Parts: sequence; structure tokens; C-alpha cells
Amino acid sequence: MKKKILAVLLTAGMAASLFAGCGDSSSEGSSTSSGTSEASSEAGDSSSETAEATGDEEYNIAVILKTISSEYWGYVQAGAEAYEADHPNVHVDVLGGSSETAYDEQNNIIETVVNSGEYDAMAVAALQEASIPTLVGDSDIPVIAIDQDISYEDKVCFIGTGNEEAAAQGAQAAIDLAKERGWEDIEVVVIQGVQGDPTMEARTAGFKRGTEEAGATYLADEIQYADSVADKAVTAMEGIMQQHPEGIAVICCGNDDMAIAAARAAQGNEAFANTVFCGFDGIQSACEAIIAGDLTMSVAQSPYNEGYTAVETCVAVINGESVDEVIDTGSDVITEENAQEHLDELKGYLGE
Repeated sequence: MKKKILAVLLTAGMAASLFAGCGDSSSEGSSTSSGTSEASSEAGDSSSETAEATGDEEYNIAVILKTISSEYWGYVQAGAEAYEADHPNVHVDVLGGSSETAYDEQNNIIETVVNSGEYDAMAVAALQEASIPTLVGDSDIPVIAIDQDISYEDKVCFIGTGNEEAAAQGAQAAIDLAKERGWEDIEVVVIQGVQGDPTMEARTAGFKRGTEEAGATYLADEIQYADSVADKAVTAMEGIMQQHPEGIAVICCGNDDMAIAAARAAQGNEAFANTVFCGFDGIQSACEAIIAGDLTMSVAQSPYNEGYTAVETCVAVINGESVDEVIDTGSDVITEENAQEHLDELKGYLGE
């Protein structure tokens, strides 16, 4: 296989453009993982049916995330780099922009990877799926969608959470708890991320379906879009409290950052004392907030397994193996009963 020339490919000016503004918790935009988690990979342990890279031939894989400046994507990165650590002849570059609205940054990264000719496959969590066909062009590089599916006809497969099903599961669990807390007229309001984002829209559909299947009332006209960030979720929650001074039984949020912010914004408002706040992702901060009583629950994805499986699948495709069109990495509802266990697992992925 070709040797990597990423240092030549990404000039100093390009690198500055692509990776400026990343948070302290993220790694550098281009990573070859000199140090990875010592935690064992569930994905690796459970994938005996997928052939591993063998021999001395080298494999160059690009994993392009929505951003590299959030905890959630840090787990995906850790999983991808863990596969690299387990397979010395597989070289992984984890790339991503400064936020989940940095569309041009990600498009530039994708285009650069494709035009380099130095990668054997790439896994992409696309911010703008409609741009993928144009960015990939006539290249024969295998493309695997991760975290959210894309409509690109030459895509090999999709790896990630079934977002609608997971959100429906979360809504139903939240409604069950609301009933236990004494709510009779159960209404559900959603605080969501970036409007039009396919992942967030799938979660919205799941929250709606789960609500209706549980016999509760889904307030479709009151959905709040907060761009997946905490400060806008606070503003959204303030509006909800003004609109519903009597309280709301359930608030479902498209990610944990928004859920934690919304729950804290409602603290001190007696009408919302028994409101069930349900997040999505199941990251460390959510587990800690659940343990502390600041958040009710979260729908946990398996981002570490997603990253590991993405690289593993890329290698299988390079080797000419057939793979499933959809590989669901699973989900679970995190509550006060299992939050500590899940937190310990997450810390293990990052070697903490």
C-alpha cells in the first residue's frame, strides 16, 4: 500500500484552517494514536467473523468525524485508534472540524482526503450528506457512513446507532418514569440540535413515536432547536418554562449537553421539580449528572465500538470481504441504577 504523506498533503495553512478552535478535551485534528486506551474493545472481541489485516501490507484509513471537540466524538476517536493499536499495519487518521456546524471545514477535509490518493478507505460522519457525491467524485475510495446514514449510492454500509429506535426507547422509559412520579397529563417537549441534521431529525422522529406509543402527548409545534449547544438549550428551557408555568412531564433532548443545561435551568422552579429530563449519548458528564441528581436519564450510544468497528469494517472492505449494509452498534437507557457502571466503562475507554 501507499505510504502516507499527510504532512505534505495538509500544508500549514490548510491545517490551521481545518483545525482551529478545537476544545481542550480534543486531540489534534490528525491523529495516528501513539497512545490509546488500554481498555479492551467489545467491538474487537465480538468480531471474529470479520477478517483482520494480515501480513506486512499497510492499510491507510481516514476517519472523518463531525467534530473533534466534544466528549462523544472523543470516544469514537478512541475506538478507531484502539483498532490501530491492535493492528500495527493499519494506520488511522482521525480528522474533524471545530464544531458540528463547521460544514466548510469538514467538506475541505473530505475533499483533501479523497484527492490525496493516499487512503485505502474512509469512514465519514457527514455534516452535509448531500455534499458527499460531489466531494468523492469519481474516486474509487470505499466510503463507510458512521453515526448517521448517507444517501450516497456508492456507500458501502452504515455503522452506528439506530437513532429513531433508540430515541423511541428513551421516550418510553421517560414516560414510564413520569407516571411513577405522579404525572397524569403527560406531555413531551423536545429540545433538539441542528435543524435539518439527519441524526437529530431521526431522534426527533423516535421521540415522537415513543411518546405516541406510550399513550402520551407529543407537542410537535413546540420543538426547540438549540444547535446541540448548552447555552442555547438554556434559552430554550427558559421559553418552555414561560410557556408552561404549570410544568411539563417530560423534556427529551437531542444530546446530553442540552439535557444537562435544560435540567439545570429548571432547578428551583417547583413546577418542574418532577419533570423527567432525558438526554441522548450517555457521555461521562451525563452519568455524573444522573448520579448527582441533576439529570434524570440518557439514551447511551456505543461510540467507542462505533469507531473500532468503522476501522475494522474498512479493513474488511479493502480485503474484498462482504459486510452488512447496516451495522447497529446498539444503545441503552442510563438511569440512576446503572449510571456508575456506565461511567466506569467510559473512563476505561479513555484510559482514565
